[in-house]
Order: sequence, then C-alpha cells, then structure tokens
Amino acid sequence: DINLNVSLTSQETVLYETLRQEALAVLNTASETNTESQVKFKVLTYLTKLRRLCCNPKLVAPDWTGPESKLELCINTLQELLENGHKALVFSQFVDHLKIVEERLISIGIEYQYLDGSTPQKKRTERVDAFQSGKGVVFLISLTAGGTGLNLTAADYVVHLDLWWNPAVEDQASDRAHRLGQQRPVTIYRMVTTGTIEEQIQELHATKRDLAESVLAGSESSTINTDELISLLQHGS
Repeated sequence: DINLNVSLTSQETVLYETLRQEALAVLNTASETNTESQVKFKVLTYLTKLRRLCCNPKLVAPDWTGPESKLELCINTLQELLENGHKALVFSQFVDHLKIVEERLISIGIEYQYLDGSTPQKKRTERVDAFQSGKGVVFLISLTAGGTGLNLTAADYVVHLDLWWNPAVEDQASDRAHRLGQQRPVTIYRMVTTGTIEEQIQELHATKRDLAESVLAGSESSTINTDELISLLQHGS
C-alpha cells in the first residue's frame, strides 16, 4: 500500500478556497434559519463538492480549462507502470471522474477496458475476459461495480483515485487483482490530495471512523455532530 500525494496548483487552490469560503458563508446563514438536519445536509453537499474538486476541477466547474493535477499524476503513473510491463486496475466512486480518465486514455492511445454500474452483465463478462486475455493494459472500474465477483489477475497494480467510505469495500475492490491464480505481488496506490478534505478524511479514518464514513457516504446520521462536520470546512488548503 502506497500513498501518492497530489499537490494542487495555485489555480486549483484558488478554486478550492473559493468553494470552501462559499460553503462557510452559506452555512453561516443557514444555521440561523434551518434545522440542524438541513444544515447537516448542506455541509455534506459541500464536502462532496470539495472531494470531487480534488478529483478534477471539471467535476464542479465543467468549463474549467486549467490544470488537472490528479489526472496528470494518474496518467503519468500509468504510463510508467505500462513502460515497465505492468497492468493496472483504476478505481473511482465517481463515474464522471472515470469518464475523464477514459477520455485521456483514448487521446494518448492507451488500450483499456471499462466497467461501471450501468454495464450490462453480458458486457461485463466480455470485458473481464478481454482484459484477462491481454486486450487492454488498464481497466477503469467504478468502485461499487467492481467490489465483488471479478477476477482480474492480469493486473498487478491497483490505483484508487479517491477515498472510499468503507475501507473494507475498498479492500474488496483491491482484491480483484489478488484472486486465485495471481502469480505476482500486487501493489496498491491511493491518490490523496494534500492540504485538502481528502487528507483530513484519511486522518479521520484512523481516529474518528464514524465521522469519516459519514462524510464519504453522505450519511446524515443523527449520531454525527454537525459542528464536527463544519470543522472540516474550516481548514484551508
């Protein structure tokens, strides 16, 4: 297991800070006129937006033409792995994030397979078989679609593009490359954007698992303190 740290550019940092400050301003007003559950919902919505921004600014600003730091690190990492004869499974919980990676793979001519929750069972089986037989060096998979039932031992690297709310589910996805028949060590990369909500959530997993999982799953569980959620927004990048 290896963490790959992603550093936002100055342009991305400005966008991140703008959204974070907007969230604090909205919540400051909302707390005066809304119930706690309504405030909690707004907090979770903004936390999700910040997480998606960490993945790619286009996920919150579709017209974005600036840098895409996580995408660049992802592609550079994959190219390095492929040059050394490796194959990789690439997971994200955001399907539109996977689509952005897919577009880049097409543009640079890297052969791949793709699977998300909308993929019909027949196509799912065909794409798994194709990857296992050598058609594609990268397999893009949404985390919920790839958690169980897949045997992808052709890959010896797993790349998680974003944090998942339940580490056990993430491990299930990683295990697709660990299945019976795997002859090589499997390396797992997790991409974490430094100085952002991603880094905070990763730290919370070690100390406040319930809080971390409520943020990542978008849960409005009454056991989670709204002030704790808001405190995550009060840390700048």
